[in-house]
Amino acid sequence: MSKKTYFITGGGTGGHIYPAIAVADELVNDGQNIYYVGNPKNLEFDIITQKGYNFLPVNVHGMPRKLGVSLIIWGFQLLFAVIKSLFYILKYKPDAIFGTGGYVSAPAMIAAKILGKPYMMHDCDAQPGLVTRKLAPYACAVSAAFESANKFIKNKNFYVNGNPIRPQFKTLTREEARNALGLSDKLTICIMGGSQGARTINDASVFLIKKLSKEYDVQIIFQTGKKNFARVIEQILRTYPDYETDKNLIIKPYFDDMVTVLKASDIAVSRAGSLSLSEIEAAGLASVLIPYPHAAADHQRKNAKYMVEKGASLYLEDSETDEKHLGEILEDLINNPNKLHDLQECALKLAKYDGVQKIVEQLKSIC
Repeated sequence: MSKKTYFITGGGTGGHIYPAIAVADELVNDGQNIYYVGNPKNLEFDIITQKGYNFLPVNVHGMPRKLGVSLIIWGFQLLFAVIKSLFYILKYKPDAIFGTGGYVSAPAMIAAKILGKPYMMHDCDAQPGLVTRKLAPYACAVSAAFESANKFIKNKNFYVNGNPIRPQFKTLTREEARNALGLSDKLTICIMGGSQGARTINDASVFLIKKLSKEYDVQIIFQTGKKNFARVIEQILRTYPDYETDKNLIIKPYFDDMVTVLKASDIAVSRAGSLSLSEIEAAGLASVLIPYPHAAADHQRKNAKYMVEKGASLYLEDSETDEKHLGEILEDLINNPNKLHDLQECALKLAKYDGVQKIVEQLKSIC
């Protein structure tokens, strides 16, 4: 098989970055040549350069939602990013381009359309974003994480692949994961708000961990987010000063290995970003989803509602998230093992473990 060159593009948020990286990794493992087109000011730059992959910078950010000078400036910025992407394509001659939607992928996708280069898109949300909706009709193939995305996409080559996730979700056992974290074999709750954390979830949870541990003997893995860690610890010390001696608790600002964390758990309290949901499904967890209320196009609420409709999750509005409401939901799950099991089974039925392999097969087929 001849070695081909691919451009991979996507960035800004984990939902755009990690699926793109999973595809890049799979292509590199298969002996293909890749270049990653992204914003050097975003998280994707750090991850890609650490991996040693070729990084091609484009300076672009999200489109302002209101008319004004900022929108005009953004238009020129996008134009320059497209021109730069045209130069990259002419210089490095990729055989195909793969983008994960969002503003970072737009310049390379537009440049591909202008030059007639084949490109494929993947969108991670139940309702695809603006970039995907506008550029999907011209793509050679479109992949989606959610079946519900189909009604927003105009492309005959539409595939529901799920999000590309790490293979360890399929191979790592719950026992192995708990042993790796030094936990016992008992009910475990993971509380997380993404890499940045979620203040609403954190504020409700700090008042619950003592009760959940002492009254129910439940283990808790609590990812606070890097920015919020000091604040969370300060709050916990007021209500539970000897928390550090509690073997049921693991509290960290961030976990590099979320596969082990999720596979060790039974219940997740989480935001409703698409990648988080794919990983919750793959780990077979019951979940309490608290969508970020200010997400673009309200996509987190739509993602969460989809999970609830499938019987895989419980739902709580951010504005209603406090010690009382979150506590009642968690206690109900702890006290109702059949309900807990049903949610877990429904989550597992939604899991797609081979998303990255399918996407790479489809991507290779367009060039």
